[in-house]
Amino acid sequence: METRRARGEGPDLASVAKLLADGTRAAFCMALLDRRAWTATELAHHVGVASSTTTGHLNALVHGGLLAEERQGRHRYVRIAAPEVAELIEGLAALAPDRTTPRSLSATGRRQALAHLRTCYDHLAGTVGVAITDAMTERELLDWEQGLRLTGAGTSWLGELGITVSAGSRRPSVRSCLDWTERRPHLAGAVGAALCHHAFRAGWITRVGTTRAAAVTAAGRQALGRHLGLSESLLTKA
Repeated sequence: METRRARGEGPDLASVAKLLADGTRAAFCMALLDRRAWTATELAHHVGVASSTTTGHLNALVHGGLLAEERQGRHRYVRIAAPEVAELIEGLAALAPDRTTPRSLSATGRRQALAHLRTCYDHLAGTVGVAITDAMTERELLDWEQGLRLTGAGTSWLGELGITVSAGSRRPSVRSCLDWTERRPHLAGAVGAALCHHAFRAGWITRVGTTRAAAVTAAGRQALGRHLGLSESLLTKA
């Protein structure tokens, strides 16, 4: 009786785990971490599965709350439902075994670019994303002593750079997101999103093709070196 009662209490984690236990659905969610809205056809082509099987998988993900859908005329698009979902997926990816073996030089290059710097939904991840988080911690802009928080110095630093953090939402100001490639936390939350937005707008980073990989520009290397002490060698992809 106690076991039955325990199964019925609290959040139904098993239902979320079941959604991501399917390889195709998990691959769809990883692709959608670029924050774009994709069509079913685009996702099927990207993952390499039959279009006929895609609709059922997407319906399950939408019904389960991991994806949201948008319709424009006859076209249906899907996207990650919320930043918290993106952080969950990235965190699970960091815990999962890596079974990917690049089969070509171009595939190896894309993988290296993603590992160096990428967007994780709306914040920065990869080697550079983790280095930015570490540098902010070393400069006491972030404090991890009793849970991650932005310090007073951190608030002033953002203001000096002209970085505006969205107010009025229920989204946490800062949160840690376990990095998929580095296996260490990078900065997420409203501050992480604002920093990422500023980096693109100021020309510090630029996207690499149509993927979620990004590269640090000459202006970005200068700015991140000046403001956070990050080295040229770290910011330059090998």
